[in-house]
Amino acid sequence: MRNKILVTGGTGKTGSRLAHQLRASSHSPLVATRNPHETDQVRFDWADTATYEAALDEVKAIYLVAPANVPEPLAAMQPFIDRAIASGVERFVLLSASSLEEGGPMMGAVHRYLHDHAPGWFVLRPTWFMQNFSEQQHLPTIRDEHAIYSATGDGRVPFIDADDIAAVAAAALTDPAIPNGDAILTGPKSLSYDEVAEILTDALGITITHHKLSEQELVERIQSSGLSKTYAELLAAMDTAIAAGGEDRLTGSVYELTGNAPQDLTSFVARNVELWKVRQKMERQS
Repeated sequence: MRNKILVTGGTGKTGSRLAHQLRASSHSPLVATRNPHETDQVRFDWADTATYEAALDEVKAIYLVAPANVPEPLAAMQPFIDRAIASGVERFVLLSASSLEEGGPMMGAVHRYLHDHAPGWFVLRPTWFMQNFSEQQHLPTIRDEHAIYSATGDGRVPFIDADDIAAVAAAALTDPAIPNGDAILTGPKSLSYDEVAEILTDALGITITHHKLSEQELVERIQSSGLSKTYAELLAAMDTAIAAGGEDRLTGSVYELTGNAPQDLTSFVARNVELWKVRQKMERQS
């Protein structure tokens, strides 16, 4: 009997939250990871076809998160998607991005492939994550340098909480009433990075500064963190698109698909304020 939901990227920002929400609603997630250590985890590697069979055992639906640092992910993902379709998987939910249209680069190509080949599919197209400030690239610079670096200029983004993305993913994976399609997911308010810095400043009691970089300066900064030049250029170009107004839009998709309003950034920062205060505590104790 097929009753499991495979969660690729299952230990990542959205995947871990999705697995938690599925468990809480009495569904059976199977968390895909290269290093399983729990009973509901399975070893999975996009590049290792030997891991596919066990990962697909009794699986009826799959949450797809692309492998990291791959500029054109379809080539890496297609063999597994094809195997999953052949094995009888009924539903695929893909994590893409608001800036990536069906048939476009990166996840846009995977979006088109699912549309053309999958029996059931839905594509999440969230804008930029709030967790980029609390868990990923902006966390160390906010905490250690009291700074945010971007090439977004004065562009605005309706940042979204990964918990809200996971809630939409859970609905799309389990609710048969949701038809094939895609949805742009946003938070409730568009903010510039200057305004984000102001929210953090108010919450932390220290001045957080947004440093406005050129696209090339951002490419060099991203590369210095260990990512490839090609991938760095793609990410920096997304910042430039923000500067040009490409992300300044609001949708009601989170509420429409889950019945709950999306979280706002001020509340998110208040809930997570301790994450940015770790260095300050250490300095006071030294």
